[in-house]
Amino acid sequence: MSGVFNKALMVHLGLIVVLLALHFILPAYHHVSLARIMVLAVYALGFNLLFGYTGLLSLGHALFFAAGLYGAGLSMQFFQWTAGPGFVFGLFCAIAVATLIGMLALRTVGVSFMIVTMMFAQVGYLLILYYNEYTRGDEGFVILRELRVLGPLDLSAEDTRYLVALALLAAAILIKLALVRSPTGRILIAIRENEERTRMLGYDPFRYKLMAMVISGAFAGAAGAAYGILFGYVGASFASIQYSILPLLYVLMGGAGVVLGPLLGTIAMFYLIDIASGMTSAYLFFVGLALVLLILVAPKGLLGTVRERWVPWLP
Repeated sequence: MSGVFNKALMVHLGLIVVLLALHFILPAYHHVSLARIMVLAVYALGFNLLFGYTGLLSLGHALFFAAGLYGAGLSMQFFQWTAGPGFVFGLFCAIAVATLIGMLALRTVGVSFMIVTMMFAQVGYLLILYYNEYTRGDEGFVILRELRVLGPLDLSAEDTRYLVALALLAAAILIKLALVRSPTGRILIAIRENEERTRMLGYDPFRYKLMAMVISGAFAGAAGAAYGILFGYVGASFASIQYSILPLLYVLMGGAGVVLGPLLGTIAMFYLIDIASGMTSAYLFFVGLALVLLILVAPKGLLGTVRERWVPWLP
């Protein structure tokens, strides 16, 4: 078992090294794009923990992403905090919101859970629009460049931004790998497969599902806070239903229940939308077509299919 874990660890560390090497060779456009992808992949990694490993489909994750985004952005805007305190406050906001929503939404199951999470996210989105005086609503606001610093590091600089995004992604991957390989991760998978049998074995599914919700919200909040700090913009669009759907698409594309699936899915979906939107305004047609083809060819996602057919030890 330890040999399999070591093999999986080496694969994940190897990917991080590859991403580090790309920092030195990518042209400017792809350098910025990959930094953005890595932050969004952290968001998708958190969503995958709840959906892929615990079996809970949330359509309200944009609320957690926005909690981190606005927690960091508003604290830096009004209190003149720098990136470090702003990020911590954004993360705290996301964890607090995820805990509260989890305690309420997890009293429902199945489709009801999906609808309740979506409703809470819509409430958050409308609150952002309502308090336009502070949040600037759809217009949003720019975080001052002089505040986007972490000690001696200027996080608005392209090189620093990429490396910080990579550090965040690396931490998220390794934490999630350790979690899903732990006894707690096995219990989450057991809940996904058969919640009643897990309860009969003496575990409290509500407690573990709440823990998964909070950790998933923390990942989303960290991604939201990092996105605002690294790219310098905070806006209501990040709290819209679109940003609850995106991590689902990333996970379905890459493979639910696979640690690296969300990263591969984020890369594939990001560039699919980027290329298609440059060709036509009906770019969502190509997104839909890609998903249909995926269902026909690789119904478990790209990495999910790879694991099923060739690499069964992939976590």
